[in-house]
Amino acid sequence: HQNRLHHVETRIVQIQGDCEKLSFASGSLQKDSQQKEKAIEMLFQSLKKLQKEKADEQDMLAVIELKADRAALGRKLNCSQFEANMERLDDRMQELQNQISDQNQHWNTVQQQFSDAMEEKLDRQELKAFSDKMEETWKRSIEEVKNGMKQGDTGAGIKKQLPVPFTCLSCDRMLTMQVPGP
Repeated sequence: HQNRLHHVETRIVQIQGDCEKLSFASGSLQKDSQQKEKAIEMLFQSLKKLQKEKADEQDMLAVIELKADRAALGRKLNCSQFEANMERLDDRMQELQNQISDQNQHWNTVQQQFSDAMEEKLDRQELKAFSDKMEETWKRSIEEVKNGMKQGDTGAGIKKQLPVPFTCLSCDRMLTMQVPGP
């Protein structure tokens, strides 16, 4: 059960990491989309300004050829390519949103399974009986320790029969002494 719980916890951490990565990628794509929308808006404004001023077409063509090569201008911005890229970006954003939604659903399912498993483990009668038995054993052990402390010797020393014959502590010579009582 511990391995399974550890596996579920590991999987949850991985899912959270994946969600954070997807969220970051989604934010990055949205920022790119906003920048491209601003560029398109600026182009439309420039087009409106040109239409208002109604510049002479021949003058404009002469100025364009003087300032830039048409092929270079075509490479800088191709409207059909831009639209195709924007459609691909929109499709990719939709895929990412679907993946995030799927990950959230999976996360909620795993979280519910984990919660159900924990509730199942904590409601078992065997654990209640085991807990009661451990509590009873613990109380009994505490009582035994308390009783053992009350019954023990409380004197400064203990009575013990000394071995005969005695020897001197400093020179190890044999001594004869009278030992009082047993």
